[in-house]
Amino acid sequence: MIVLGIILLVVGFLTGIGILWTIGIILAVIGAILWILGSMGHAVAGRRHYW
Repeated sequence: MIVLGIILLVVGFLTGIGILWTIGIILAVIGAILWILGSMGHAVAGRRHYW
């Protein structure tokens, strides 16, 4: 999810499409939060680890 967010950020920046930039930021932040929760040992969406 983090990689997809970064790709959308780059594409949105290069093409000037604001919605892609916004969606990219949202996906990158959500992916980072899930990654941090998974690395702390909390179950995320029924999984012990989130990659």
